[in-house]
Amino acid sequence: MTLPVETITQYADKHAKPSELSFQYGTAGFRTLGSTLDSVVFRVAILAALRSKKHDGRTIGVMITASHNPEEDNGVKIVEPRGDMLEAAWEVHATNLANAPTTADLIASLETLVQATKIDLSKPANVVYASDTRPSGPALVASLEDGLRAIGASGRNAGITTTPVLHYLVRSINTKGTEDSYGVDSEEGYLEKLTTAYKKLVANRPPSPLLLVDCANGVGALIARKLAPIIQDVLPIRLINESLDTPGALNKNSGADFVKTSQKLPPSVAEVLRSGQRGCSLDGDADRIIYYYLDERGSFRLLDGDKIAALTAAFIVELVKLAGLESSVRVGIVQTAYANGASTKYLQERLPVKCVATGVKHLHHAAEHYDVGVYFEANGHGTVLFSDETVKTFKTTEPQSPAQATALEHLVSLTQLINQTVGDALSDMLLVEVVLAHKTYTGAEWDSLYVDLPNRLVKVSVADRTAFKTEDAERRLTSPAGLQGKIDELVNRYQSGRSFVRPSGTEDVVRVYAEAAIRGQADELAYRVGGLVYDEAGGDPAKRPKEFL
Repeated sequence: MTLPVETITQYADKHAKPSELSFQYGTAGFRTLGSTLDSVVFRVAILAALRSKKHDGRTIGVMITASHNPEEDNGVKIVEPRGDMLEAAWEVHATNLANAPTTADLIASLETLVQATKIDLSKPANVVYASDTRPSGPALVASLEDGLRAIGASGRNAGITTTPVLHYLVRSINTKGTEDSYGVDSEEGYLEKLTTAYKKLVANRPPSPLLLVDCANGVGALIARKLAPIIQDVLPIRLINESLDTPGALNKNSGADFVKTSQKLPPSVAEVLRSGQRGCSLDGDADRIIYYYLDERGSFRLLDGDKIAALTAAFIVELVKLAGLESSVRVGIVQTAYANGASTKYLQERLPVKCVATGVKHLHHAAEHYDVGVYFEANGHGTVLFSDETVKTFKTTEPQSPAQATALEHLVSLTQLINQTVGDALSDMLLVEVVLAHKTYTGAEWDSLYVDLPNRLVKVSVADRTAFKTEDAERRLTSPAGLQGKIDELVNRYQSGRSFVRPSGTEDVVRVYAEAAIRGQADELAYRVGGLVYDEAGGDPAKRPKEFL
């Protein structure tokens, strides 16, 4: 069997690649202005179909989203049969297809791909796809559907939903009818799985206090609205920033990225959050979450991904010990360079800690090497992975005491509560609330597990982010030459100073992270390093941001 060249050509000519643009499949797939992605999404659909054929017809997922990016952006990424990210080797194929200049070049690239990866074209192709609430979504879904028609693939439109739901659907579809069934392949099945496990875990405990949930005016509001009435008797939640029809509202002065980057409350949350009360913010596609609270003085306190990791990892380690499995079940945690130094120190005293390059795919794969792998980026994206063997151990271990039986039951329920396919803001929210209910922690008590070193994250706009290359899990620069030495010299001037620079995987910027013993010094270090980066990148001195020292 050969490629349907004539059909692909007919459709591809309607989705021509812009000659002046190039595209790169990165950590979050393709991501740029939504108005430029027509040809990319069309070609991703064909690639997803070929990936399905490579997997003997197992369903592949495609998600159209730009997560925390501004509303005018959009993106597309491919989801593997188990619900995880696209195999790294295929990222190159995605980039090559996206940049084929003409339809003829696209056909040639497809034929090369089929031959190089030994794809049996007689196999079926099945793709499930979804999008978030961005205005560019419907047109891009239409582009994707043309791609599926062009290659003759079967498609299932999951509609407008969150990224975590799409990942859940992919794994559920591919495990349907097996002993490893992940769940019922629908939004309702997703919600039932999470809420049933949550209610088991908080049974016989007092209802949690009201939780404010900032939905970033994104698609997470749709799922949160369905979640709220199911759990209102044990966890009352109030949704904020749930406007899906207001132009420009998505992620505007709201959401997890806004809170983490600006280190302050979204204005709409600040109007209603009271001292001692906690709240949380999702991002635009609900795969990240950041917590926060106001202390007794009414000051904002951030509970980011590092704090979530510390809270949940310590709880899981405690349950494993209570279950009598500490010698056979290895719990580990994976972080990136963005993890606060204080969190790393806290965790290293309790379990193995590994640092990897920024990006979910790196964290996810590293976490798979543990029996129970916990990973969270400081930005609030993370989850917990349980190996198949470990889940069987939880289910088959004969308890020797009531306490051990309870611990085992809790561990089994956690494997159901946690979305193990990808970071999931709502699943992680329920996970956090379980731990807080068991420990009877307030936000302040959770926060006191360790004291964060003050830190600052700065974005520097540059003409060519690819000029910045890193090593040592992105903690040191190898290019531009000499810049790392200047950063080291600056860092040495500050108590507990640390800073690193890395190109963004999703935006045309370079990110600068800095921390130090004192808030003012952390800010100063970040802005001084930002100035070094701006100058090194050849920025216009007249347009140099005034905060860069």
